[in-house]
Amino acid sequence: MKKILALVLVVVMCIGCFGVLSACNKSEIKVGLICLHDENSTYDNNFIQAFKAACEAKGLTEKEYAIVTNVPEGTECYNEAVNLAEKGAKAIFADSFGHESHMIRAAKEYTEVSFCHATGTSAHTENLPNFYNAFAAIYEGRYLAGVAAGMKLKEMYGDNAGNVSDANAVIGYVGAFTYAEVVSGYTSFLLGVQSIVPNATMKVKFTGSWYDQTEEANAAQALIDLGCKLISQHADSMGAPSTCETAKVPNVSYNGSTEASCPETFIVSSKINWQPYFEMMIDKAIKGTAITQDYVGTIADGSVQLTSLGAAAAEGTAAKLEEVKAALADGSLKVFDLSKFTVGGQPLADDFQADVDTDAAYTPDTAVIKTTSAGVKYFAESEFRSAPYFSVNIDGIELLNTKF
Repeated sequence: MKKILALVLVVVMCIGCFGVLSACNKSEIKVGLICLHDENSTYDNNFIQAFKAACEAKGLTEKEYAIVTNVPEGTECYNEAVNLAEKGAKAIFADSFGHESHMIRAAKEYTEVSFCHATGTSAHTENLPNFYNAFAAIYEGRYLAGVAAGMKLKEMYGDNAGNVSDANAVIGYVGAFTYAEVVSGYTSFLLGVQSIVPNATMKVKFTGSWYDQTEEANAAQALIDLGCKLISQHADSMGAPSTCETAKVPNVSYNGSTEASCPETFIVSSKINWQPYFEMMIDKAIKGTAITQDYVGTIADGSVQLTSLGAAAAEGTAAKLEEVKAALADGSLKVFDLSKFTVGGQPLADDFQADVDTDAAYTPDTAVIKTTSAGVKYFAESEFRSAPYFSVNIDGIELLNTKF
């Protein structure tokens, strides 16, 4: 009888030890990052490096954070979010637009865990106390990159007065999808170019994928074949930059410098620096401090950045960028100043509405035109939610394909 009792006690103790070990394992992970791709994607690598830097800055060891890569925009995201929550993560971040609905599903089930999501649109309407969206005013970074591109066009093709002929003022843009995020980016980029070369126009070719090196390379080559003198992109592989390097066409990349691979053609890259946000998120996980429900990073807080200029940048670009950056930071310059663009030959109406509270029909629902104290009317991008909602097709941009 004593032997049986002893055996039962051992079993109970083993079960108890297993429970303790599980608890210890769960307590190790404090924060997690879910990525659509991996380090080979310039987009995802930007998140990964910022996440690691934030964890290090906050004193987390490698055992206290987890990075999960190559997670599709499907139930796989939900499964990974649940897995991280079960392992003890107090804050979990997903980096791709299509992850959002799956993060919301997990947030409803794990109410003590903070679920954070980049580029999403639903936090301000879902009103879940533990679900958050985050983005940055990257359209300002795109505008600055456009200024650098305009300086390059002027250097390459300007006459004695600095004028660039219409034939040499055509630029190209490789876009992933026709989403507002992409439209806002390429429009702000062109407006930056036009601040230097007023007659600049743009051709845009979409790939239908965030990451497809072949399609991005083909799109860049098609734009070059159509006479585009400079290429930029909102797509995540090295397809477009590498094609530009081969063709010796200047390139403005995104999410990080491509100068090492494209030394002759790289001008500059704009990017979102996610480290400030990740540090705030980690504070939430460790200290229980509040996370902003719909966070917008800015130039002022270091969330919107440009890389160092490449060797292909025009002389005088650095000084010009500092001038424009200061005007953006103090609010005296508005990227989407209504006096700087038209749609069908007309300015946007003062009561123009954008699709901010996204529904299935993408119905315009929010008046987004504001006026500064100096009397400048502008489209107030990222002021009503963090994710971009500028989806207007302005004059001077030719969309070569729109099925995406």
